[in-house]
Amino acid sequence: MKNSFPSVILSESSRVILSVAKNLAMLSIAAVMFVACGGDNGSSAKDDDSSSSVADEEKSSSSTKNSSSSDNESSSSAKESSSSTVKSSSSSSVILSSSSEGSSSSAKSSSSVASSSSAKSSSSTAKSSSSVASSSSAKSSSSSAKSSSSSVKVSSSSEYKPFDHSIYLAPSMTVGPDRYKQFTDERTGRSYYYITITGRDTSYKANSVTVMAENLNIGEMIRGRTNQEDDSKIERYCYDNDTTNCDKYGGLYQWAEMMALPSRCNTESCADLIQENHQGICPEGWRLLTYNDMYTIVHADGNEDGIKGVRSVPFGGFNTTGYSLVGAGYLWNFAFDGMNSSTYWHYPVERTEKRSNASWATNSSTDFQVASTNKTNGLSVRCVKLETEE
Repeated sequence: MKNSFPSVILSESSRVILSVAKNLAMLSIAAVMFVACGGDNGSSAKDDDSSSSVADEEKSSSSTKNSSSSDNESSSSAKESSSSTVKSSSSSSVILSSSSEGSSSSAKSSSSVASSSSAKSSSSTAKSSSSVASSSSAKSSSSSAKSSSSSVKVSSSSEYKPFDHSIYLAPSMTVGPDRYKQFTDERTGRSYYYITITGRDTSYKANSVTVMAENLNIGEMIRGRTNQEDDSKIERYCYDNDTTNCDKYGGLYQWAEMMALPSRCNTESCADLIQENHQGICPEGWRLLTYNDMYTIVHADGNEDGIKGVRSVPFGGFNTTGYSLVGAGYLWNFAFDGMNSSTYWHYPVERTEKRSNASWATNSSTDFQVASTNKTNGLSVRCVKLETEE
């Protein structure tokens, strides 16, 4: 103090001023000391920053867990999508299910990558984005599955409409009015068109044949790679193993089946079992078409077109006779062939133990012939109404 003030006798007011100055000085010193203490507390501030860093790290970890959870939900969504797909459609389920499983695998892979770098917030962000993409993929797969299911339902709900056989018939201007009639096979309730055709037989004598204008269609369908050997029922082949083809073109039959004889007759002679006017699998009051019948039809009155006058217009003919032959195809050595381009039919006659007499036509043939074929070939059948039932 002696260095700060002159050595004089001060007045009372000066002492007061000096006292205030001392207090101010002490406050200044205290302020300096407080600032110094505040410097020490800087480490405390650093501790707070460190605490904040830990909190951020915990948030990052939490974000990683949440993202991983999102992945798991995405995987679950993919699995549910796959399950939904399997229920929706048996045929498309393999594709859709594979697509869903791919989304699930992608989600799991994304989760694995994200967990290995969970400490980094940028990795967490990338993982979260991947989860969203995977979830979107799974939802897209699920949407595809629903769409496929909807398509299947529409397809399965549509009913099959029986084929309209009248489109193969000859018009009235060709064969005359009211030439076609119909009858119903009581065994199945199915109706058939038939027509009476007059012409010349193999002896060139006048002849009349009342014949189906459609191929016979009766029996239980079996697959084309097997023989018709269940003698307790009528069996048939349908082209390409599709019953709608039987509805349109009629069934295909081995010789013994057509004859309603034991299946052994396809490989051994059964000539002694063949009857005149052999009924075979035709309805009651009808018999199997013979070569003489077919000859009369091809040589019908007014038919100058030969076999072309027997074929229906869709089968490349003029259908002058009204017989309405169609390209039903055939089963040859247990393989289907010839739909819309050819047709064959057995006659109720044996050529050898394993072969029958038969004829054929193509959509461009001009000749009518008879030859032999294996009894085991599946061919078309037509029936002729018995004269006694006229």
